[in-house]
Amino acid sequence: MNRLVVAAPASGSGKTTVATGLMAALRRAGDRVAPFKVGPDYIDPGYHGLATGRPGRNLDPVLVGEHRVPGLFAHGSRGCDIAVVEGVMGLFDGRVDTEGIGSTAHVAKLLGAPVLFVVDARGQSRSLAALLHGFRGYDPTVRFGGVVLNQVGSDRHEQVLRTACADVGLDVLGVLPRDDKFRLPSRHLGLVTAAEHGGEAVAAVDAIAEAVARHVDLGAVRRLAARAPASVVAAWRPEHEVDHVPGRPLIAVAGGAAFTFGYAEHAELLTAAGAEVVVLDPLRDKELPDGTAGLVLPGGFPEQHAVRLSANVTLRTAVARFAAAGGPVHAECGGLLYLANSLDGLPMCGVVDAEGAMTPRLTLGYRDAVAPTDSVLAQAGTRITGHEFHRTALTTPHGTEPAWRWHGPDRRPVAEGFVVGAVHASYLHTHPAGAPESVTRFVRACATTPAWY
Repeated sequence: MNRLVVAAPASGSGKTTVATGLMAALRRAGDRVAPFKVGPDYIDPGYHGLATGRPGRNLDPVLVGEHRVPGLFAHGSRGCDIAVVEGVMGLFDGRVDTEGIGSTAHVAKLLGAPVLFVVDARGQSRSLAALLHGFRGYDPTVRFGGVVLNQVGSDRHEQVLRTACADVGLDVLGVLPRDDKFRLPSRHLGLVTAAEHGGEAVAAVDAIAEAVARHVDLGAVRRLAARAPASVVAAWRPEHEVDHVPGRPLIAVAGGAAFTFGYAEHAELLTAAGAEVVVLDPLRDKELPDGTAGLVLPGGFPEQHAVRLSANVTLRTAVARFAAAGGPVHAECGGLLYLANSLDGLPMCGVVDAEGAMTPRLTLGYRDAVAPTDSVLAQAGTRITGHEFHRTALTTPHGTEPAWRWHGPDRRPVAEGFVVGAVHASYLHTHPAGAPESVTRFVRACATTPAWY
């Protein structure tokens, strides 16, 4: 598979613009493009999906283990001509307190992929040579393949920057001028999701695609991707990761604009384990699907849609009834907020006896967690690595059973989330490909619970 990784010195350099634009421009030119994102980001893959017409997928060695990354890449690249992998943060930025585990460089090496380096050229000229020299020399095993200059101010500016790149022996594959039309809307946790942005997201991707097609040498990009060595890694297959549970329980998975933080592999694993997966939009649907035997509430931005979620009283009541009757529920982050009594003072489902509210504090980072009790997701003692990413907080009543325990960055013990009957609700985002046994366990719980709804 021809492949390349789009990286940068730091966040805000234009990786998403260039990666998304490349995906869309290559697709317009007739290529079948496989889109990927390094790390636990859920927002960029939505734009990648718009650009390519295929599910955006994540490659995160921390959440799934580095041994699974090449197979997941091969799985997501099937039937494609070229794969474009958008990096995360700066090239060497990985999990804190590790030697770059989970970084863009780590994934590029796991895939044997050349790096296309995006540099925000504002405020520099000849100094670019020193920056490129430092990044390329820091880890010579990372294969630098070329540079895209972003935010270039003039023809003269471009000329000086090209000379700086030539001084360190790196080809310039594209030059993007300064243009506010290429910006995507942002808020407290990053970009506005493609699902929420609707037609404007499509227009933004179109504008980026046109700019990249005009200012980036797509032929040179293809030649760079073709320099990646042939891979002999077998593709990851969901049916090999889970046990097949008889009974075909129907599992409703929340989606729509409010619940977009999920992984494509989750539905694939649920299906492979024997479930029938149906998408539920809590902003629009008034009832759970007929025959619902399980409910998955992924993360997203319910705080941005709290008024409409709260106004959908019939669905909130149905979710509460389902949980009270012993229906299995798996909720993460935004899904946890939806299950709370309230969110920013607006009534929610009342399944979890807690109040949710926005805060000025960002909670962010990987967590090595252990399950303190048996649940529909895990046996007591099960260990998993997940990721937190939120600016909300919940009041936690005394006496409730937590979903996970871990030690925080200050080494203090943390008890987080809720296990209430057959409900497992937590702020922790997990990648099911990293713990496929949890999918089997959940589907089995659904299959053995009467589909009363």
